[in-house]
Amino acid sequence: MSERSPATGTQAVAPTAARDAARAHRHPPTSPDTAVTGTTVGPAEEPTAAVPAGAVELEPALADPLADLLEAMKRPEQVNRTTPGPARDSVRELERRLLGADRTMRRREMAAGAGVSLLSARKIWRALGFPNLGDEEVFFTGVDQDALKSILNMVREGTLTEETAISLTRSVGQMTDRMVVWQVEALVEDMVQNQKMSDPEARRNLVNLLPEIIEPLEDLLVYSWRRQLNAAVHRLVLRAETGLAASAEGRDGSEDDAPLPLARAVGFADLVSYTALSRRMNERTLAQLVQRFESKCAEIISIGGGRLVKTVGDEVLFVAETPQAGAQISLAMSKEFAADELLPNTRVALVWGRVLSRLGDIYGPTVNLAARLTSLAEPGTVLTDELTASTLAGDARFVLEPQETTAVRGFGDVTPVRLAPGTGSGLVLD
Repeated sequence: MSERSPATGTQAVAPTAARDAARAHRHPPTSPDTAVTGTTVGPAEEPTAAVPAGAVELEPALADPLADLLEAMKRPEQVNRTTPGPARDSVRELERRLLGADRTMRRREMAAGAGVSLLSARKIWRALGFPNLGDEEVFFTGVDQDALKSILNMVREGTLTEETAISLTRSVGQMTDRMVVWQVEALVEDMVQNQKMSDPEARRNLVNLLPEIIEPLEDLLVYSWRRQLNAAVHRLVLRAETGLAASAEGRDGSEDDAPLPLARAVGFADLVSYTALSRRMNERTLAQLVQRFESKCAEIISIGGGRLVKTVGDEVLFVAETPQAGAQISLAMSKEFAADELLPNTRVALVWGRVLSRLGDIYGPTVNLAARLTSLAEPGTVLTDELTASTLAGDARFVLEPQETTAVRGFGDVTPVRLAPGTGSGLVLD
């Protein structure tokens, strides 16, 4: 895969010669002697201009076309006409830098230029999180059109099915939307706390700060995405070569006939008495508590080689490649939160079994059992089930203490096993 930097067409960020060369390679000039077939992404809703001639060759890797979408998904907000002149001008200048050009096209012109029906184009825009647009709204730039062509060409060339293309596009739109909200709020909070601005002042000042950090954040985004994709590839190869998945046999069938494909250690960590605490805290204090909890969990999970799947208020869901790695993470969480004077204890549960991974989340009975065990755990303890305990038995790093058999909704009688640290230092945290 060729090296690339942030999305095509960003003019104000002053791309280097290397970036220009990479873009020219990915988007060669169209030849009038060849033809592009129309994409089948949805039936035609309304007539558009004829599909233009000219074929664009795709590289087999998905990285570059998908990275192109990052620029287009930066959803522009309309500036109110009553906004004071200087502020309006600042926002417009920032928009030009973010979008790479002025808006010049309406939705029908965009669809016609990409050689696709308006309905098909709208599927991509919805997946990216764009708002519904009227026929007369001038919303799009040439960069938007390049990004739309990139995803459509992968369907035309047969690299992706329509459904997969929409799913990949939605992953970009949803994840970057959450990321942008996170970043904006972190910057505002920093200005409120450390520069003693009011919240409205901080949000106005953000327009002046962003031009200084756009390029570093953009570079960091693509760098991190490539690193994460590389790590995922290595995990796939490791599991294939070592047969780690086979060790989940016994819960949901063998490696060949299991109904769910992925063997994972699934863990939950839940803050004790969160509801009562949240009622006594003001908004900012509660936000700091949740942020501290999530940051500590993310750090421990990362050090242990796991992956943080999601956080839901006072609860964190994570996965690890082996039951041993999951057990180390779980014990480290319990220990760290017990020693943290600012946070309450946690209940933690871990279950080894098979899961289905979709839309960045995980599903299946293994996830449900881990959630049920979390509610049974005493504050400051880690619970697992008998089958997971059997995979950890004999490992001196873990002490396993069977508990009283309990009826668990959806699973019948379950004998929880308390997991405690044995010999060794466990995870070494900074």
